[in-house]
Parts: sequence; structure tokens; C-alpha cells
Amino acid sequence: MSKTRPSPRPRLMLPGLREVYDAYVREADALPSLPGPLQAEVWASAQLGNLESAAPNARARRAALADLIVCLRAAATPGARAFLRALAAIGPAEGRRAAGRAAAALGDVPEAPWAESLGRVVPGQVWLIQEGPLDGDRLVCEFRYEDAGTAGLHALAVRLSHGDVPSEVVIVGDVPALMGAARQAMQAELCVVQPYDPAAVGRRLRAALDASALEGSGLPAECYPALALARHRAALLPG
Repeated sequence: MSKTRPSPRPRLMLPGLREVYDAYVREADALPSLPGPLQAEVWASAQLGNLESAAPNARARRAALADLIVCLRAAATPGARAFLRALAAIGPAEGRRAAGRAAAALGDVPEAPWAESLGRVVPGQVWLIQEGPLDGDRLVCEFRYEDAGTAGLHALAVRLSHGDVPSEVVIVGDVPALMGAARQAMQAELCVVQPYDPAAVGRRLRAALDASALEGSGLPAECYPALALARHRAALLPG
């Protein structure tokens, strides 16, 4: 009787990280069970943040991303396909096409129910929150998933310190609660809340978040989990 030979392990540019990629593949098994595209994008962004924060330079980050895509395709699990779909939607621009091709090559692998909604958002209201001269500007940008109504409402909130350096980058799922708290603080004269020009915010955020990709940017560690998703959302703003 002939035995089925196991699929050969893919060749990698950074083979020393194979165990890291294997861990990502295993963790992706939980991805298809997440309730919606926002949770999936937040999850994928956090994994990309781990890669970026650990990479010594941009070249190593690109190599690690390419290796991860190769490993996910080789794994051919529903979680791996969902991760590839998320990378194709909101991942770094240089890896989106490869991730999309890899996901398409897994056509026989079950698709996550929210896969078609990944990255398909439209921008809404933009707010400027100023709490004090030393706290910088907090920019809150609302987004909705196409055809999802209020169920898809979420926001990107970025605090820019002196020189427009990001000091806080978060994705907010409960936008009404955030803005309600901000308005209460405004009534107590603890901050200023006002609508802001989306085009001006788009230019500021893209410049700040793109600059953070440079080596030695010195971003706080807590900024990295939302960084990939923040760049995707900022790219959708006008300006």
C-alpha cells in the first residue's frame, strides 16, 4: 500500500521564525468563529502589530509578512484562509495582493461568514477632542461597514502628541458611549469636542501613521495592535 506523503514545508526567507508562523496558524483557528468583520480585523491587526514591533527594520517586516502568507496558504485551514482574507483587506499594502491570491487558491476551504465584508467600510463624522495643552489632539473618525447600518458603526481614535507623533491608537466599538463620555467631560469644562474637517484629519493621520512605519519611530508599545487597521481606515479619509 502506498502512503500519502505529507506536503513539503514551504521555503521561507526567515526560516528561524518558522515556529512563530506556526503559532499564528494555530491561533487563526479561532478566527472564523468571531462574530463579525470588525472583530476579525482587530484580531488580524494585533498579529501584524506583533510582527512590526518585533521587526528590526522595514525589510525584515516585509520578509516576515511574506513568510506568514506562504505558511497560511500551506496550512489551508479555514482559520488560515480567514487570516489571509483579513490581510488582503487591511494588511500592509505590499502584501495585500499576495494574500488575496493565496486566499483565492484555497477555494475548497470553507469561508468565514463575514469574509466579504472585510475592509468594506465608509467614513463618517470626524471629531476633534482637546483635553489640555499637554495632551495633544485626539482625533475620532467614525466608520460604518457597507450595508450594515448602525450595527457596523465603529471609530478610529488616535491621540497625536507634539509634532503629530501618535501616542495612542485604538479602535472603538461603542462609539455612542465614547462620544457621550466626551460630551459630559465638555460640559464639565474638562475638554473641547468639535466636528473636524475629514480631509484635514486624513492628511494628518496618514502622515503620522506612515511616519510611524519608519525605523526608530519610538511608538509606544500599546499603539502597535491597532496600527495596521488604523492605517487602512486613515487611507479611506479624504484629503
